[in-house]
Amino acid sequence: MRVKRGVKARRRRNRFLKAAEGFFGGRKNRIKQTMEVVRCSWAYSFYGRRQRKRDMRRLWIVRINAGARQNGLSYSKLLHGLKKASIGLDRKILADLAVRDPAAFSAVVKAAAA
Repeated sequence: MRVKRGVKARRRRNRFLKAAEGFFGGRKNRIKQTMEVVRCSWAYSFYGRRQRKRDMRRLWIVRINAGARQNGLSYSKLLHGLKKASIGLDRKILADLAVRDPAAFSAVVKAAAA
């Protein structure tokens, strides 16, 4: 008996075409090109999800450093002081405090400096 693979193959192709919605030119409607481009986009997405974590940590450090220097302390001395004072705030929370609540951040810096 002959097996026709029309439905499965079309479903697979349509899945790729749906993922390529909004792409420019033939990248959105030529099957081979679409499959290649979509696979690359998935690879970039995988890379980007890890890159975002690095970027956010870098941003937090910049914000903490700026806030610490306004209070007369460097970033490294602030973190060392926090560790010695057993203050368990992570970089995300510290950066948020530095931006949104400078008074609370100053209190934290004073506790770390003491």
